[in-house]
Amino acid sequence: MRIGISSPIVVQQPGIASAWEADAGIAELASIAELADRLGFHHMSCSEHVALPRSAESRGTTYWDPLATLGYLAARTERLRLLTQVLVLGYHHPLEIAKRYGTLDRVSNGRLVLGVGVGSLEEEFDLLDAPFADRGARADEAMQALRASLGVAEPEFHGTYYDYSGMVVQPHAVQPRVPLWVGGRSQRSLRRAVTLGEGWLPFGLNGDQLKQMLAKFELPEGFDVVLSAGALDPIGDPDGARGKIDRTVSYGATVVAAQIKAENADHYCEQLAALAELTDLSPTS
Repeated sequence: MRIGISSPIVVQQPGIASAWEADAGIAELASIAELADRLGFHHMSCSEHVALPRSAESRGTTYWDPLATLGYLAARTERLRLLTQVLVLGYHHPLEIAKRYGTLDRVSNGRLVLGVGVGSLEEEFDLLDAPFADRGARADEAMQALRASLGVAEPEFHGTYYDYSGMVVQPHAVQPRVPLWVGGRSQRSLRRAVTLGEGWLPFGLNGDQLKQMLAKFELPEGFDVVLSAGALDPIGDPDGARGKIDRTVSYGATVVAAQIKAENADHYCEQLAALAELTDLSPTS
């Protein structure tokens, strides 16, 4: 079983984040990452928002920058995968992603998982002078461009929105094929993931919806479905935690994303250790 962690601290959404996270910093996050690495958890995640309007406060306003955050965690871990959940494709040129996150892949010895999404916050697109109306088509082409460019010193791509050749990107990713996981909750996002990526990161869907959507597609061999098990309390309610994980797997998950209930960073680490024991994780899982 592969279990990743929906990282605390780096994203603080109302009703989801715990009170202690507001005062926590990189020291607490690093201690959690180091323990997760030793215990055999699959990944930790970090999302992307540049700036949010006050009208979007329901999303929360704390979003750590994924490149800086995951770069720091790369230096503090050895096996833990580093997941962007998600990088908004419309905010970046594909070669910008290939260079910046390719460098992260190199410094982490090939542990990058590039979670990507189309984006939905029009005010942020406007702030960054990024086109909003055709963001879906642009995202599709950006993924094609990334597949042609990640891990390549002299990438070449010719499309409608992106067209380049004769450029050198050095350093670049060391993985022959950096996994691209697509975030979203629509059938189109799943289709995008199946045709252009290696995994799907859905949100806001119940078990029946997930099973119905997944049944409509023939998933490629090795394709990952990354589903949240919700908030887990492995010390206080081990049977409930195990039941949530088992249900998540029954919905089609190949990787389970865990959110951990905790009162502080030390309690969080205790909960992680209990979850690893409960699910028989090992450093090679």
